Amino acid sequence: MVARRTAAGQNSDRIDEVKSSVHTELLRQLGPHLYDADMDQDELDQRVRQVLAEVLSAQDRPLSSSDRARVTSEISDDILGYGPIEPYLRDPDVSEVMVNGHNSIWLEKKGKLVPAEATFADEAHLRRTIDKIVSRIGRRVDESSPMVDARLPDGSRVNAVVPPLAVDGSALTIRKFATDPLGVDDLINFGSLSPQTADFIEACVRGRLNIIVSGGTGAGKTTTLNVLSSFIPGDERIVTIEDAAELQLKQEHVVRLESRPSNIEGKGAVTIRDLVKNSLRMRPDRIIVGEVRDASALDMLQAMNTGHDGSICTLHSNGPRDTLSRMETMVLMAGMDLPVRAIREQVASAVDLIVHQARLKDGSRRITHITEVERMEGDVITLQDIFVFDSTPGFDADGRNLGRLRSTGLRPKFLEKMSHSNVTVDPMLFHTDRI
Repeated sequence: MVARRTAAGQNSDRIDEVKSSVHTELLRQLGPHLYDADMDQDELDQRVRQVLAEVLSAQDRPLSSSDRARVTSEISDDILGYGPIEPYLRDPDVSEVMVNGHNSIWLEKKGKLVPAEATFADEAHLRRTIDKIVSRIGRRVDESSPMVDARLPDGSRVNAVVPPLAVDGSALTIRKFATDPLGVDDLINFGSLSPQTADFIEACVRGRLNIIVSGGTGAGKTTTLNVLSSFIPGDERIVTIEDAAELQLKQEHVVRLESRPSNIEGKGAVTIRDLVKNSLRMRPDRIIVGEVRDASALDMLQAMNTGHDGSICTLHSNGPRDTLSRMETMVLMAGMDLPVRAIREQVASAVDLIVHQARLKDGSRRITHITEVERMEGDVITLQDIFVFDSTPGFDADGRNLGRLRSTGLRPKFLEKMSHSNVTVDPMLFHTDRI
């Protein structure tokens, strides 16, 4: 048993040794091409694999076919992809990859956290991978700016934090986006929506209501925003504004804007707020903001109140009522000395609908509230739930939540506003026995 373990250890050391020498030789032969912006990615892939095969064939001690395949896969992932996390980025079952230091990688599968078998060789290996990701979209991460938000070419969201802020080594978090974004049918199949509520939300988007998608971190807000955006008619001009461009709209007339952090001298930053202001001069029919998290809330409210009906944005909150409180707080962050009542009147006038989403204990992401924002009564904004998640059915034998969205039986007041856009809703959608 000990002899077998020793042999396995020697084989592993041998493979690491081969990997190191092959890697060095590859960089020597292909170094300039790896960073050649004009070189086509497919051509680069082909060159790397060709040189890799040649270098492996020239090794003194031949490798077994399985070891050769392993070395080929790991080195090509490292040079062409993102090293040991590349297989997980290709795996459709993995929705999030979390690296907590070079020797600790965790994955989210079906809403649950599981440890990955792979590790980075060392901190320098992890830092090279982070630099490769962020440099491709013109961002940087170093001691002077140790945090960065970026994205992969497919739109997957990336966050990296490096020392000295990350105490135990660099932390990298990648929230994957499907190459083929989820549609409304997918959300219905997952139980996030019922067919009736999907019909209702589609009518609300076509009826040019101003909608806020709210929820906690990882609740699926951006996916829902993508689905809502897919209902926008193809003959409207859409301007999307995001920190890292993730939305994947299928319409033809879309202008995508992305904020920009400051440069190494602390200048040149372009914020979401700047982009929202600028978008008003771009003749948009719809403004879609990936996430409102600061003073840009004031500009978003102004846009919704000045004829840009049908705008959609997301923000973090714990529930529909909390969504309005956060909106108030973020408007105050703009530094305007506005009375709270004036802000609430703006919110009540601008926002028509709140779609609140949550990630439940079983890992599923469900829309829990579809709530109408009504008018002011005294100093309070009145909210009316139209559909609410009913969790009374409990859980099945596998721990899955059996709850579903149900109508409260109340008809929203904004149906009249929707009728101005020639959009009507079947009154039976709000019948409590139907859902």
